Amino acid sequence: MALLLSEDSVDDLARELFDRILEFGESTSPTKGKADELRAVTLELRNPRARLSRTAQRGRLFSSLGELCWYLSGSDDVAAIAYYLAKYNDFAVDNRVPSAYGPRLFNFDGFNQLATIVDSLRKNQWTRKAVVQLFDHEDLALSGEVPCTCNLQFMLRQDALELIVFMRSNDAYIGLVHDVFAFTMIQELVACTIGVELGSYVHIVGSMHLYEVNRDNARTYLSEGWQSIAPMPAMPRTDPREGLDWLLEVEGRLRLAQDPLDVDLVGPDPYWSDLARLLAIFGLMKQKRVSDIKRLQPTLQSRAYDLYIAEKLAG
Repeated sequence: MALLLSEDSVDDLARELFDRILEFGESTSPTKGKADELRAVTLELRNPRARLSRTAQRGRLFSSLGELCWYLSGSDDVAAIAYYLAKYNDFAVDNRVPSAYGPRLFNFDGFNQLATIVDSLRKNQWTRKAVVQLFDHEDLALSGEVPCTCNLQFMLRQDALELIVFMRSNDAYIGLVHDVFAFTMIQELVACTIGVELGSYVHIVGSMHLYEVNRDNARTYLSEGWQSIAPMPAMPRTDPREGLDWLLEVEGRLRLAQDPLDVDLVGPDPYWSDLARLLAIFGLMKQKRVSDIKRLQPTLQSRAYDLYIAEKLAG
């Protein structure tokens, strides 16, 4: 029943995973629709910066980045995330998302879990208690949407920060790519904060499933063939708080701005400026301003993002 896959990119992992689910997946009928399921799945991403799929079917850079900013802002406001992912409207209660990860990361019963694990890792590199809890015992009694992620365990070994994420449930086609992006970015943020190298990322899932409505999409993805590996640039090896705080402020202004180009997109480092420009490009895409996108794109320092912009323009 258990499955272990280890690859250098999220695309390589997805190819192996889809092959296995389509061939060996067990038919199930959960509340969200029929799905093929594998249980006790472990995925190791040896290069966490290779977190973005390079295929036309799976490249979800903009929604993944928007979701990450929502998490890191500590917000549960549905409007802030529905701007990027409208599906969250289905989970909202009184304009809030009860299962939102942000408040659980930074204010879980008044407790800042992420800051605490950073402090723990700084004090003791061998700690096994640097664990962030997202699924709460009270979620067991809820009938609506609850976190799919149970916890994140950070481990500092051989001067590199590893991250192990435990999920009760994971949608292989839609959810996986967003989850890997968000959690490996958080892993890199913590690694930079404590001044260590980035280690491997391990993603453990109780129920890994492919919904019936996405079977053909998975087959189309497989038909695109093996993809070259083009990792995201490395985060600056300095304390990321200044850059992250700047990015989150800019994200909020971009989301509310009538004209994204009215927002200053030059940050404390080209890495953060690129992420802000991507968010601005997303806003311009929503306004169908193709010529402005083409003028803004060359200002990106990294060419790693060109594929995703071209894909959006083509779509």
